[in-house]
Amino acid sequence: GWRVLLLPQLNRQSLYVYGSEVAVEKECKRQLESGVFVIHPFSPMSYYIMVMMAITFLNLIGIPMEIAFLDGDSGLAWESFNVFSDTLFLMDVVLNFRMGIITEDAEQEAILDIKKIRVSYLRTWFIPDVIAAFPIGYILLFADLHYHNDDNPSKANRMMRILMFVRILSLIRLARVSRLVRFFNEVEKVSNANLEVVRLFFRILSLFMMIFLLCHWNGCIQYFVPMLEEFPTDCWVRKENLMNSTVIVKYSWGVFRALSQMIALSYGSMDAPTYIEMWIVMVSMVSGCMMYTILVANATTMIANLDPAAKEYKSKMSRLEHYMAFMKLPPELQLRISNYYQARYGGKWFDEKYIMDTISSSLKEQVLMVMCSQLLKKVPMFQNREENFINDVLLKLHYEVFQEGDVIVRQNVPGDRMFFIDHGEAAMETESYERELCDGDFFGTCVLTKGKHLATVKALTDCQCFSLSWDDFQEALRCFPDIKKD
Repeated sequence: GWRVLLLPQLNRQSLYVYGSEVAVEKECKRQLESGVFVIHPFSPMSYYIMVMMAITFLNLIGIPMEIAFLDGDSGLAWESFNVFSDTLFLMDVVLNFRMGIITEDAEQEAILDIKKIRVSYLRTWFIPDVIAAFPIGYILLFADLHYHNDDNPSKANRMMRILMFVRILSLIRLARVSRLVRFFNEVEKVSNANLEVVRLFFRILSLFMMIFLLCHWNGCIQYFVPMLEEFPTDCWVRKENLMNSTVIVKYSWGVFRALSQMIALSYGSMDAPTYIEMWIVMVSMVSGCMMYTILVANATTMIANLDPAAKEYKSKMSRLEHYMAFMKLPPELQLRISNYYQARYGGKWFDEKYIMDTISSSLKEQVLMVMCSQLLKKVPMFQNREENFINDVLLKLHYEVFQEGDVIVRQNVPGDRMFFIDHGEAAMETESYERELCDGDFFGTCVLTKGKHLATVKALTDCQCFSLSWDDFQEALRCFPDIKKD
């Protein structure tokens, strides 16, 4: 029945944490046997956090607008939304005492013990959540009913604005963004997609949302302070003749003044600010400096982390240059070494051996099949052979890069490797003839008979090859005696 909503569901996230469907089923049984009302972190009920985040962002935008511009008459729809939001946040506080916890040191088991959950929640999010869930909506609703028939409308409206200002405390709900971040990180761990671009998009989006909210709040404050003073004759609202303007016009002027002050362009008007407005200007300038600092810092961090492989390559090249300078290598040799790294890695540093060692043998075969299978099929002795033999040989290939002018093999020198050209050009030379080799060609077949190279092969361009050594070839043949006889 309804208890199914409290149990962990079978999805990529739960499979990532517990490892198998059987383990997820055991976790369900463990929760059922506990006999207590606890919401598992991987249950469908846990997704209500997303709804809470959406309501929080609506409050962050709507509450300052209500306080500053709606003049105590926000309408039934907004008041109903306020009451609805407060109700949800009060329910959220109660549900958090029954929400299971996943920790790194929990040995892959969710903490479902009520006492441990209670202690953890009281030590972390309880106080911010209680402040965020303070039922301001109910207070405003009762106050509206109380002052509805008041003989002094100005006094009633001022009291309503003061009560609305208390609602600013609910802005602490923004701290719950960390839950969304944690949820996004868990999705990223178990997703098949490469979410690097998506993560960068969310970082940029969150940064611009923060800047928007800062400008939005500042613009609302610009109008809210003169309103508290009942719009004195020297305030900017009266000077700009905005007393009878629409909410959109007032809000636009407030945001314009806020942005002008935050970027230190002007006061937002031709006249100097009043004494009270002077403090608003100073706060706006300081917040603008903070906004600019955060924007530059985040932009620098995102650019630096945009391409970690290229960043690691530059770091490796810097260490290499220091090493070559310390060893006092000739400039020509230093240039050739630098060019080799550029040809070998293409400006992106990666540990190919580590990558190939950490993936499964099946995936490794598939990778090498895509990269090298066509090269092997061009060699006569590998044509029409068993697929298992070809796969075994593929696993023993080694990737090598030779620069222009490098001598890959020399004539009359015992061969120990056979080469398959993936990309590049090379020249095969003997005393009587010369032949150019290119993509897909091979040489060094003398290794198959442990003989000597019949020609000298020199790289004409940067040449990327796969090599097969004599020892690896013999090891592959041992498993296939029929092929060895051939």
